[in-house]
Amino acid sequence: MAFISLTNLRSEFGALLSQTYLQSLTIRLEEMRVKRHDSEQWMHHRLLPQDLRERVRRYDQYKWQETRGVDEENIVQSLPKDLRRDIKRHLYLVLVKRVTNQLIYLVFLLHLRTFYPLVSERRLEFLYLRTWMKGYLMLCERLKPCLYIENTYIVREGDPVDEMLFIIRGRLESVTTDGGRSGFFNRSLLKEGDFCGEELLTWALDPKSGSNLPSSTRTVKALTEVEAFALTADELKFVASQFRRLHSRQVQHTFRFYSQQWRRYTKRKLMELQQKEGRRSRRIGCK
Repeated sequence: MAFISLTNLRSEFGALLSQTYLQSLTIRLEEMRVKRHDSEQWMHHRLLPQDLRERVRRYDQYKWQETRGVDEENIVQSLPKDLRRDIKRHLYLVLVKRVTNQLIYLVFLLHLRTFYPLVSERRLEFLYLRTWMKGYLMLCERLKPCLYIENTYIVREGDPVDEMLFIIRGRLESVTTDGGRSGFFNRSLLKEGDFCGEELLTWALDPKSGSNLPSSTRTVKALTEVEAFALTADELKFVASQFRRLHSRQVQHTFRFYSQQWRRYTKRKLMELQQKEGRRSRRIGCK
């Protein structure tokens, strides 16, 4: 008898949860319809051209497809600081690791090789791992999720850079004319694990930089739907302030003029580190 009652209770509880979820989804669907109606009314009132209206509709559709009307950032921000920090670290742990490794390692090597040119490779690796963890956790707490639809211009060459973007999913085109230099054109593709807006890093590393943001050296455009994390100028300034030695003019100069070469170098070094770690793990497992 008790077993039957417990089974019935579980069934009723499951049905209640399903009903609550459906009610919540219905409410969010209705809210979405109201927002779309308001958006259509506003676009009509402002006489927006059809191409702009279609872009707004596509973005709204993509955002709903990805979030189902749940404002994750607001939910997290409403929680106490320590809980908010731990949740962000958990949510972004794997994703951020893929996109921040080469950035932190790039900055770190610039720093160490400038101030400690004779440090051994093994010592560098140890110091890197310690520095990486510090910077990694700080980044986790400050990244904001963002979505972009196809053909969105993230930033245009010459415009102020107000955030760094770490790509989680999708493809983007990055183009530069080197400030409009005649006959100069360079194009590259950005994908999962890449980032853009690194001009902001040299600005953040300069303790004397004012409120004037650096200009973008490239035009970045989404070729597909893109999911990314954004780090604003103010947040990056705070993270950079935790690494005082990186404020060296020599470090900033090196990063500014050799960022592409350092990207390639850090990717190679990271692969070597991962291979070493894999071999070390296998040796431990064999003991």
